[in-house]
This record gives sequence, structure tokens and C-alpha cells, in this order.
Amino acid sequence: MLITFEELRNIKHSLPAGSIRKIAKQLNVEEQSIRNFFGAKKTSGELPAGWHKQAGPNGGVIKIESPIVLEYAQQMIADSKKLVQETRRKIDDSRQIAG
Repeated sequence: MLITFEELRNIKHSLPAGSIRKIAKQLNVEEQSIRNFFGAKKTSGELPAGWHKQAGPNGGVIKIESPIVLEYAQQMIADSKKLVQETRRKIDDSRQIAG
């Protein structure tokens, strides 16, 4: 799978609070390893195997051989958006009842 570094960072910034910790726990790796996957430059923690960066525009291109971290992240974002939509619907419904 190929993804630009910019796209990868946008996914990271879209994650709900606590997602890095949850992904790390699910995969039994250090939180810093997950941060590094999303482009952090800390020396502690490791990159997951199969993550390769090539220089280029928009931060370059990342080749991800095993997209499990990305899949977890995308699912967490989708779940968060769904929760927001459900909450908004409930608020709208309660306003209509009260109004």
C-alpha cells in the first residue's frame, strides 16, 4: 500500500483522543512505535516492520506492507464520526420535542 506522508499525518490528526494508546495496546507494541508509524521522529520505539519512506512532494511516499495500524486508525475515525452523527441526531430530536 502506498500513501503520502501528508495523508498519513492527516489520518493521525483525525484520530480521537487516546487512539494511539488503544492501537498500541491492541498490537502489543509501545505507544511510541505507533507515533513513529504516523511520522514522529523520536528515537525510542521502533517502526513497524514493512514501513518505508521515499522522499518526494508532500513529505514523500510511504510504502506500508502491513496496513494493520492504518486499518485500526481508519476504523477509529469512522466510529468517532458515527458517534458524533448519532449525538447530533439525538440533540436535534430532543430540541424538536422540547420546541
